[in-house]
Amino acid sequence: MSKVKVLGLQQETVMVEKPKEKQPESIETLPGVGAATAEKLREAGFDNLMSLAVASPAELVEVCAVGESVAKRIINIARSRLDMGFESGVDLLKRRQEVIRLTTGSKAFDKMIGGGFETTSISEVFGEFGTSKSQLAHVLAVRTQMPLEKGGANGSVIFIDGESTFRPERIRQIAEALKLDPIEILKNISVARAFNSDHQTLIAEKAEELIKQKMATDRPVRLIVVDSLTAHFRADFVGRGQLADRQQRLNKHMHVLMKLANQYNLCVYVTNQVMAKPDTFFGDPTAPIGGNIVGHNSQTRIYLRKGKKGTRVGKLIDSPYLPDAECIFRVTDGGVEDVEE
Repeated sequence: MSKVKVLGLQQETVMVEKPKEKQPESIETLPGVGAATAEKLREAGFDNLMSLAVASPAELVEVCAVGESVAKRIINIARSRLDMGFESGVDLLKRRQEVIRLTTGSKAFDKMIGGGFETTSISEVFGEFGTSKSQLAHVLAVRTQMPLEKGGANGSVIFIDGESTFRPERIRQIAEALKLDPIEILKNISVARAFNSDHQTLIAEKAEELIKQKMATDRPVRLIVVDSLTAHFRADFVGRGQLADRQQRLNKHMHVLMKLANQYNLCVYVTNQVMAKPDTFFGDPTAPIGGNIVGHNSQTRIYLRKGKKGTRVGKLIDSPYLPDAECIFRVTDGGVEDVEE
């Protein structure tokens, strides 16, 4: 209740009750979701209506041991209680203003990708070994923690290490070059070593718990690094007979990452291995692993290769709104820098 003085009346006040803010609905309010089912859903990460609304019946059947018809009913009711209809382009434009762009430290690289690596999307960087894919991951892990006005996001980082590439010494080196406290920078990087494709997908699914914990702090997660996205899938699924299964699991893995990027306004940076196409007679025979599955799920795709005199060449080959472009940069003790002409 609040007091509001009415004009023309002296020494009198009118009591006006403030409208109560609408509280988000609990999953227990859904028909068919009892205490036991709700507990299983929360353990699996389905702790709000939105997470249920975007789930598939198969996922709920697996985690809750309910029938498919019950799972469909829970999902449909969750969708009906949320505003999940169409929205105008103006509304989307306003939401795009919330996107944060993470700088690489190279003006040429940032210009090529529209100002930096975007949150709410997956950015894939592929190339041969030694083309600085992992170096760029370390640079972003440090620069994400810088203030917004300096091209950072005041955020923390989740680093899913699939090839044992994460080096705290490199993080310290970059931080010191940027005049940052290396210990504080390392504290804000949560590293998980993935030992196979199943382990990697599990880590990605469990990452949401850490993201939710960090949301209440002054360092929310703003970057997830997966280095490398395809290495374990390539090793675990060998031969054409397992290709369909590999692609299906890889597709599900990337959809989990996409959901995290969209729901929590964070950047997903993934590195990808390459293969040589022997049937290519003209042009570069290098092609990324994962085929169309990885290509369709990555909003931004960048090809890295070695340049002259120790430089690196980055080529933007796919973006929803940017033209193809190239840039030249150099990896130094301080991270990524422009090449002086």
